[in-house]
Amino acid sequence: MEIAYSVNGVPIRLTPERWQHIVENRDELAGRMDDVLYTIEQPDWVSKGYAGCLAAWKGFGRTQYLVVLYRELSRNDAFVVTAFFASKPRKGQKIWP
Repeated sequence: MEIAYSVNGVPIRLTPERWQHIVENRDELAGRMDDVLYTIEQPDWVSKGYAGCLAAWKGFGRTQYLVVLYRELSRNDAFVVTAFFASKPRKGQKIWP
């Protein structure tokens, strides 16, 4: 299990089960676990996601953004829900910075 810290200082778990889910559904993320963890720790911005999730966004090139959705359960516990590439930012309430 990997741990990354959000901009709120909350440890976010990336479990083997979640990583398997990500790479099975998003071939382009295979071998890019470090980019997923980096996006959590050093996002360009964080917005509200769906169903109580937060979305960390990081630009990779001019037209590609890595988005990591995670859920903070408490100040001491959170987990990655999924990750994917997006070609443009989606609308959502920006909460950081």
